Amino acid sequence: MKKLKFIILALLILLSGCGKTQEKGASATFTDALGREVSLDTPERVVSAYGSFAEVWTLAGGSLVGVTVDAVNERGLDVGDAVIIGSVKEPDLELIISLNPDFLILSADIATHVSLDETLTNAGITHAYFRTDTFEQYLEMLDLFCSLTGREDLYAKNGTEIKKDIDSIISAVPDGKRPTVLLIRAFSTGAKAKGADNLAGVILEDLKTDNIVERHESLLEDLSIEAIIAEDPDYIFVSTMGADDKALTALAEGIASNPAWKELSAVKNGRYNILPKELFHYKPNAKWAESYEYIAKIIYPEN
Repeated sequence: MKKLKFIILALLILLSGCGKTQEKGASATFTDALGREVSLDTPERVVSAYGSFAEVWTLAGGSLVGVTVDAVNERGLDVGDAVIIGSVKEPDLELIISLNPDFLILSADIATHVSLDETLTNAGITHAYFRTDTFEQYLEMLDLFCSLTGREDLYAKNGTEIKKDIDSIISAVPDGKRPTVLLIRAFSTGAKAKGADNLAGVILEDLKTDNIVERHESLLEDLSIEAIIAEDPDYIFVSTMGADDKALTALAEGIASNPAWKELSAVKNGRYNILPKELFHYKPNAKWAESYEYIAKIIYPEN
């Protein structure tokens, strides 16, 4: 009888422990942005090699043992005791391994991250690649992370509520209007037009604008003043990579130095806009609605 009581007590303790584990989160199997199937239990030692994704993990209620320097310098995250593991493009692999992570978060768009796949697999480090160029991709990532941390309340706060705001902004766009736009990505050595392959382009598409790059794909490689003059877009938006001053100087000394540039309707009528980096170059994460609202107010000021 005593032995039976001991077994029952042990089972109750075990079941109680399982319940606590479920409160913290659950195991997950998912396909990452590179098409890899990833399985992991609730992680406790998480490292992020990209500041934006580190922020999403914290928005899901998670903590980090390692982050890249951009998490602090660009995102302004309070990373506590987390170790700085290098830069986003040059993470220190040896330092990452020394932290003994049970989950490493990587970007599918950074070549150095992708190149680590085989080494990390051989080292037995569970890792996954993500991409968040759209709000939907951000939601998917947040949903996964919240399921791992067990914080569905934070999915509602940092996901569902933001979606409501974005839906409201899009629904207010008037029917029948399709203002033409040119989206430019400027950097220190030049500039290119962009389509819906980046977050600003996606937002412009969702706000029912007509991006002229869809008819002039050559602009993706070379900004042609002739094509731009022919279209004379209603609005021009510029996002920058790297140092803002160098990118904007290169743009001013390049295509914008052509006298015809100053005759464009968007330039003459004050519809030439430099987009803030924190909303349109860095991933906005919990500020996605602010990114939508920023452009919507420019294009549809009457709403």
